[in-house]
Amino acid sequence: MAFRMTEMVGCEFPLFAFSHCRDVVAAVSRAGGFGVMGAVRFTPEQLEMELRWIDDHIDGKPYGIDVLIPEIQAVGFEVSADDIVAAIPMQYRDMTRQILRDAGIAEEYATPYGGTQRPNTSLGHELLEVALGHPVRLMANALGTAPPEMIAAGKKHGIPVAALVGAKEHALKQIEAGVDIIVAQGGEGGGHCGEVSTVVLIPEVLQAIEQAGADIPVLAAGGIMNGRQMAGMMAMGAAGVWCGSVWLATVESEATQVFREKMVTATSRDTIRSKHRTGKFSRQLRSGWHAQWETAGLPALPMPLMGLLSEPVLRAIDNAAINGNAQAQELCSYFVGQGVGLVREISSAGQVVQEFKQDFAAGFETLAANFE
Repeated sequence: MAFRMTEMVGCEFPLFAFSHCRDVVAAVSRAGGFGVMGAVRFTPEQLEMELRWIDDHIDGKPYGIDVLIPEIQAVGFEVSADDIVAAIPMQYRDMTRQILRDAGIAEEYATPYGGTQRPNTSLGHELLEVALGHPVRLMANALGTAPPEMIAAGKKHGIPVAALVGAKEHALKQIEAGVDIIVAQGGEGGGHCGEVSTVVLIPEVLQAIEQAGADIPVLAAGGIMNGRQMAGMMAMGAAGVWCGSVWLATVESEATQVFREKMVTATSRDTIRSKHRTGKFSRQLRSGWHAQWETAGLPALPMPLMGLLSEPVLRAIDNAAINGNAQAQELCSYFVGQGVGLVREISSAGQVVQEFKQDFAAGFETLAANFE
């Protein structure tokens, strides 16, 4: 079966797997889907090693890269962590120290990122340059309008450029910018997301693109965890789906075993859109971390201050949780969508792809049967 997106990027099945884990990216592509490496957490040197590993383990299958280049960088603006970490109020530093202390974790982990660590938002162009040294078949911009530099690089190297949107207005801006693919993510999705549900957003974006006279494929995202949902999105007109949360419950993912087990027992009502991790609304698994901030009544700091403050603390919590600390396990959280309620077991990424294919076919068979 031929799909528009498979012809565009060279994969067998239009299931796009966003992951921060190279093992997931390689496994999905080998199984016929299309792995997309989330690069925002890496330095250029680290990304080079990750992509080199993928090249050696993906059996020649295609994959893509997802970077974050804020629009402000298009005019050459950059800020270092040292410039901004001093702006974190002492009250917030005390708050993270108290959370660690109550959980029996060393308070030294409450030190915000700084020193030689730059905010990941300042690395986008460098990460893009690293990616262009590898056989990537897609580039995606994770936040905001894709900058002219990315569009130009895509055209120069013959690589389609995708951009994530959460509203039809954002899709129109991306069209004007010249992107090749729209990833429309509904509010059910994990990580940074808007408020419009996927089942409403997809037809809205498709209609807006049509009315604009454009011919740009749309990938549906947000809460999609199986092939039947994929079939439903494509029946609406999507050219494929973009998934993130479903891969977290695989043995290859970057998530801890503690978090995977929490995913298996969670319901779709156990997520929360909160600013108390990055400074912008992102959907995460609700935990004691959010309860502590809500009780304290402290509003989240803006991005990137909140991330520089929270990430070292949350990593320390993860490590303590892995080592059996019950308080840390209660605090443990991560980005995940409402589709977490559909997770029933921990499996492999390759198995998830195969199940998507089977459920996808079954979904269309069910649709066809309704017309008999």
